[in-house]
Amino acid sequence: MSWFESFVLGLVQGLTEFLPISSSAHLRLTAAFAGWHDPGAAFTAITQIGTEAAVLIYFRKDIARIVSAWFRSLTNSAMRSDHDAQMGWLVIIGSLPIGVLGLAFKDQIEGPFRDLRLIATTLIVLGIVLGIADRLAARDETGGKHRAIKERKSLKELGVKDGLIFGFCQAMALVPGVSRSGATISGGLLMGYTREAAARYSFLLAIPAVLASGVFELKDAGEGHVSWGPTIFATVIAFAVGYAVIAWFMKFITTKSFMPFVIYRVLLGILLFVLIGAGVLSPHAGESAG
Repeated sequence: MSWFESFVLGLVQGLTEFLPISSSAHLRLTAAFAGWHDPGAAFTAITQIGTEAAVLIYFRKDIARIVSAWFRSLTNSAMRSDHDAQMGWLVIIGSLPIGVLGLAFKDQIEGPFRDLRLIATTLIVLGIVLGIADRLAARDETGGKHRAIKERKSLKELGVKDGLIFGFCQAMALVPGVSRSGATISGGLLMGYTREAAARYSFLLAIPAVLASGVFELKDAGEGHVSWGPTIFATVIAFAVGYAVIAWFMKFITTKSFMPFVIYRVLLGILLFVLIGAGVLSPHAGESAG
């Protein structure tokens, strides 16, 4: 991998990680369209450490409060009813599904799941799911001629059951094209949470999973055509760009609909099917050399 490739892929990772359009799919597609080797699951996991570092800094006050309350709750029973302490446990519980399934399907994640036809399918299907969830949220928030405005849930109402459902939604992102934020936000909206609550928990929930995955894949960073230098460079780029994107996205979702992302996902999925069907793009582009 050249330094230019690592710069572009780091930029793509930072731009797409927090948007509901799938960063892993866009890294795969960028390489395929440019005629580069597939950067691989290890490169993707490690560059995600950069974007998660952006989450740690952006939500540093929330994270510090949650971690402090959680540790105090281990020895102080009165703290166990504290919302921040409970949030710490819920992040742990919600991280279990992706941890278990990630280890169970590791070979598929690094191989068959990277087929561009599967990516095109997940882009379209999850785009439609996100669109339905967004419409339901908008209906509750605005009401209608014969419908009163319905109060949506905040994170203070999050419990173990919903935390696990969020966790299984996040685990779907093991398949490129699904999108970690897209799946968890869709799940949150369908369970009746506000856009801001679903997005916030989505970002907090991703921290243990992404950091663990990135550390686990460190051993493979120097194998194949991807070396340590370009990988670290791409991770730094992903961090800088990712921080700007997350700040913008958290403001965007408070007043805007997810429909632009829904339309983008569906159109990109259709385009992929057209290009593959026409023989312009191989569903395994770059894989043999990756």
